[in-house]
Amino acid sequence: MWRFAIKMLFGDSAKFYGILLGLGFASLLIAQQASIFVGLMSRTFAFIGEVGHVDLWVFDPTQSYVDEPKPLRATALERVRGVTGVEWAAPLYKGLLVATLPDGSRQVCDVIGIDDDTLAGGPAEIVAGSLADLRQPDAVMVEVGSSQQQLRFPEALPPGAVPAPGQSFDPKGPKRPVEVGDIIELNERRARVVGLVKCAETFVAAPTVYTVYSRAITYAPPSRRVMSAVLVTAVEGQDPDALAERIRAETGLAALKPHDYSMRTLGYWMSETGIPINFGIAIALGFFVGVAIAGQMFYNFTLDNLRYFGAFKAMGASTWKLLGMVALQALVAGVLGLGLGLGAVSAFGLNAAGGKLAFKMLWQIPLIAAGAVLVICILASVLSMWKVIRLDPADVFKSS
Repeated sequence: MWRFAIKMLFGDSAKFYGILLGLGFASLLIAQQASIFVGLMSRTFAFIGEVGHVDLWVFDPTQSYVDEPKPLRATALERVRGVTGVEWAAPLYKGLLVATLPDGSRQVCDVIGIDDDTLAGGPAEIVAGSLADLRQPDAVMVEVGSSQQQLRFPEALPPGAVPAPGQSFDPKGPKRPVEVGDIIELNERRARVVGLVKCAETFVAAPTVYTVYSRAITYAPPSRRVMSAVLVTAVEGQDPDALAERIRAETGLAALKPHDYSMRTLGYWMSETGIPINFGIAIALGFFVGVAIAGQMFYNFTLDNLRYFGAFKAMGASTWKLLGMVALQALVAGVLGLGLGLGAVSAFGLNAAGGKLAFKMLWQIPLIAAGAVLVICILASVLSMWKVIRLDPADVFKSS
């Protein structure tokens, strides 16, 4: 009888494809929107993960997330260094500054200033040049992703060349990506590109520029507070949690491990913005669309095949056996629809990888989509089962 149940499902091709469409679309929308949401949220704390070999981040206690501009006094660095258990502490600058290109166009950049001596806080992957090159005069390194797309130079100006006196360029003319040797201005101060780096995409939609801390604070507008954070490494054998508590007690500053700081940043964007609500609505719509389409199509499919169920019941099949046939049909349609939707999402994710679109599919997302499809199949089959339970073979044969 199970074989006949599958034949019944595949035999009505119009309704079968309609059921697959509903389930596939539901799983696609749920998995895709969830993956984009996770990818977008992971960008809010991506910069913290870029900074390796750090035990603690020390920052203003009222700062809610990593990109919030609440700089520290310069004395905070020495205060942190004076805490017992600190092996070394390095300053970090992070701020948005305006870059001016040779053709006169301007672009906001996310400027990162790392420690001059240790170069702690530098990018994880260097494409061209060396991190030590940042110690050269006016040296900066730019990100190869968004920077090369947004910091574009006139094609007529070779890398490293300086415009001749009186020479001008059409801002709308042919462009080329930024390269090693190019000259830009950061807040009206000269900066020379000595390398290219690769960084994780962050929530700030601006090209990333690295330089040393002492130079970054000269690019930044004058202020008594310019230090964004202090990066701390504990001495060998020192518990980071205990050290963080000691720093908080002795300096009055916030001190968190990278993971805890990431969760603090994520918590801000989750609780203080409407992003989770917007994506939640899209995911819920995908679920209800699946219920509406698949439920209606499966119910109509069962109605059209009541005569077959009536024939099986007249031949002695129990109600539980018939319900099992309906459940099997729903299960087969659910598995195929889920596979169709997840396959489409996976193809979408592969094409979106490395681009501007945030997409990150965790292993939990297919399980969530599978659970949603299972609920849809249960709801759809329950409606159909009610007709099968009340089925009287005599009524079926009379109507036929």
